[in-house]
Amino acid sequence: MTVSTAIARLNAADPDFARHLDHLLSWESVSDEAVNQRVLDIIKAVRERGDDALVEFTQRFDGLQADSIQDLILDRQRLELALTRITDTQRAALEKAAQRVRLYHERQKQDSWQYTEADGTVLGQKVTPLDRAGLYVPGGKASYPSSVLMNAIPAKVAGVGEVVMVVPTPRGEVNELVLAAACIAGVDRVFTVGGAQAVAALAYGTASVPKVDKIVGPGNIYVATAKRHVFGQVGIDMIAGPSEILVVCDGQTDPDWIAMDLFSQAEHDEDAQAILVSPDAAFLDRVAASIDKLLPTMERADIIEKSVNGRGALIQVRDMQQAIEVANRIAPEHLELSVADPQAWLPHIRHAGAIFMGRHTSEALGDYCAGPNHVLPTSGTARFSSPLGVYDFQKRSSIIFCSELGASELGRTASVLARGESLTAHARSAEYRILTTEKGN
Repeated sequence: MTVSTAIARLNAADPDFARHLDHLLSWESVSDEAVNQRVLDIIKAVRERGDDALVEFTQRFDGLQADSIQDLILDRQRLELALTRITDTQRAALEKAAQRVRLYHERQKQDSWQYTEADGTVLGQKVTPLDRAGLYVPGGKASYPSSVLMNAIPAKVAGVGEVVMVVPTPRGEVNELVLAAACIAGVDRVFTVGGAQAVAALAYGTASVPKVDKIVGPGNIYVATAKRHVFGQVGIDMIAGPSEILVVCDGQTDPDWIAMDLFSQAEHDEDAQAILVSPDAAFLDRVAASIDKLLPTMERADIIEKSVNGRGALIQVRDMQQAIEVANRIAPEHLELSVADPQAWLPHIRHAGAIFMGRHTSEALGDYCAGPNHVLPTSGTARFSSPLGVYDFQKRSSIIFCSELGASELGRTASVLARGESLTAHARSAEYRILTTEKGN
């Protein structure tokens, strides 16, 4: 197989740089009309025919023979069996990763709080976990046990009562690592169903699949489109775009390391994006040479080549300050600060899903076992979004208790504002609680 790269070279000093960068970053996640209509039809069928529709779609789309929904249910015993079917090395790696992910997310737990004002009024916030969460996991060859850990463990740490996992098993292909990860992460129920039909089942419930409060986890365009349609009926984590990596380097890191870091995201799919920003033009040349040298050695060279040629770039900037400006404009999913003193630049980073500090911290460590979540905002949404975490599986309720004096005092303020909005029932409801002595004032 012959592979070659023609990765784009941009220079921030170019008058057209902003336009070229915008073009490079542009990506549309919008489904075409055919996909959208197909998803709507699937959702409608699942809502109307429940389990029967799930069995029918699983037979049709996944080539899996199933006589009833019972054939699509894996119990806890089956998950435990998966632990015995993987190697000792694999099990140890899963358990270590799970432990690190759990320890990190334990620090994210939010507690309820209250405070009392001088007049006895009590205000606060009650934090409550979701009752049930649904976890979508890609199946078949595109299997990611790490995603099981990253989605299920924060839910369990948050105190979610039940985690339900759906994972397609096309043509009966069961990934034992995925099931083992589900066992270690504490997943409660597993259904071997995928696609838009699985999302619909989680959102609306069937006789066998319980309705959940929130759906998390990655999927293809049908899954993403279905999540978009059921949002509001249930919560969702995000509509994720292709994976991204942006490396900011001062030119002193081994160029082979940087090339491989770029490959680590480019190998996900042809639409993934890998970008290097550096003030050192000669270093960009060395990385380009490393890309050409290492690409033929990669198992997924075809995918990497298309990704790098289609959406990758080597960007020359004036200095490190401008490199950070470009990084903030891109707002990447993964940002590597491959520089001598990353801590010095950290305060200047405003937009990034995850920040990898220093030359030795490859993004791949974050994908699997560092501890922080690898479910991150993409396509520039790091400007307003955050990584998946425990807080995504908790909800907050406001607490308000008014003493007699507090209700009287607040009632006067509420009355003025309510009457200003011509909502007299609001005003009179508050006024009823105003103490008689104050009414005469």
